[in-house]
Amino acid sequence: MSKNNPLLEAFNQTIYPVGGHSKRNIQVLKEVLNEIDGNLDSDIYGSGKLIENFQEEMATYLGKETAVFFPSGTMAQQIALRIWCDRKGIKKVAYHPLSHLEIHEEDGLKELHHIETILLGDKDRLIRLEDVLHMQDDIACLLIELPQREIGGQLPDYEELVAICTYCREKGIRLHLDGARLYEILPYYQKTAAEICELFDSVYISFYKGIGGIAGAILAGDEAFTKESKVWKRRHGGDLISLYPYILSASYYFKQRLPKMNQYYEEAKMLAGFYNQCHGIVTKPIEPATNMFHVHVDLPKEKLEPILIALYEETGIGLIHYVKESSETSCCYEVSIGDRFAHIPKDELRKAFQLLDVKMREAAALSE
Repeated sequence: MSKNNPLLEAFNQTIYPVGGHSKRNIQVLKEVLNEIDGNLDSDIYGSGKLIENFQEEMATYLGKETAVFFPSGTMAQQIALRIWCDRKGIKKVAYHPLSHLEIHEEDGLKELHHIETILLGDKDRLIRLEDVLHMQDDIACLLIELPQREIGGQLPDYEELVAICTYCREKGIRLHLDGARLYEILPYYQKTAAEICELFDSVYISFYKGIGGIAGAILAGDEAFTKESKVWKRRHGGDLISLYPYILSASYYFKQRLPKMNQYYEEAKMLAGFYNQCHGIVTKPIEPATNMFHVHVDLPKEKLEPILIALYEETGIGLIHYVKESSETSCCYEVSIGDRFAHIPKDELRKAFQLLDVKMREAAALSE
């Protein structure tokens, strides 16, 4: 793969890759298993102390009555929305135009559950209270993603979030939280996970995105909701004979990385500051709301990639392994801060960005 992708190949050769926790290789699981007693009984078809204890732990953390472990968030969220639609007898839900369910799941919600989706608000901004107030359709559930990944991890003001919640409860609209990166928003809001989740009827969290586990998700809510979700989990084929590799890695890295979320957040703000000092580069948002943000560059993809490759070779610092085309004259990519960032010498990082600024100015001058 890297042989056909010079940028990825150059990134893989760097001494200091900037984003994430580590390479996603088998070591991620080996590190966990080295800490586990080999005589520990596995879960079996959704039962056993291993899975049940972890589900109870996550329910407590999220401030919900009960929780269910799923092999994937895609499965968990479709099931949550199906339950709320069945309860209300309305096969309509609303969410952001760039929701994961809309752009990454091959219309699973529509094809598997025959649920109609209402795209709320504009794709380039957050859902606002006024969008909810002016909805023309009766819906069973409103899904809110915190943070909104596809627009740089932006977050609404907490007061607006509360206002949306209050209105939905008054109107009998269920609220579901796409909290794949829930842990990452807590430093911004200065709230506990339970305080955020209290605003929602059901909550999904991921264990690989910010936590760095192998895979897996939790779906949480009241007891009647999670009991029904277990039936749908079985129907979806989600009750594998054992899920323990996912559960063990989820638990291990959750405990290891949850306390570092504020550190990642502060480091993301530092990194965004470096980017925003470079010619022709801007982050979205300008100051990150979480440990992730998007980088937008006023150069075509085919012109930025050679600049990054040269930068990696000269400095040993790898900023990103891919670039997406935005238009004929611009490109972008996503940055997410994890364990790696703390190990980068900051003087070397600063020099790398000074060099990037020089190279961007040179490229701009050649384009004039």
